[in-house]
Amino acid sequence: MKVNAYLEITMKIDDANRAAAAKVYTDYRKPFLDTIDGALTKELLIRNEDVQVLHGFDSAEHAQAYLSSALFQNDVFVGLKPLWNGEPEVKIYTVA
Repeated sequence: MKVNAYLEITMKIDDANRAAAAKVYTDYRKPFLDTIDGALTKELLIRNEDVQVLHGFDSAEHAQAYLSSALFQNDVFVGLKPLWNGEPEVKIYTVA
């Protein structure tokens, strides 16, 4: 399947907490790919100023639906929230 949409979540996370954030990413990457409708890819991107998780989906609708999923709300969000310095930036893009 072709990636038709991306969900980008950008988080400010202190260097001391980045290993914990990477663990959340690693722990939930496979369940995300195996159980979330339309999920195709998931990548962790690290910069000095922030950390991004880029999720590839078959549609923007599936990208939006993931944000309300039990996996995101009960596991990923709960694991990451204590590591944030402020609210994350969430964007959905469609592929032209």
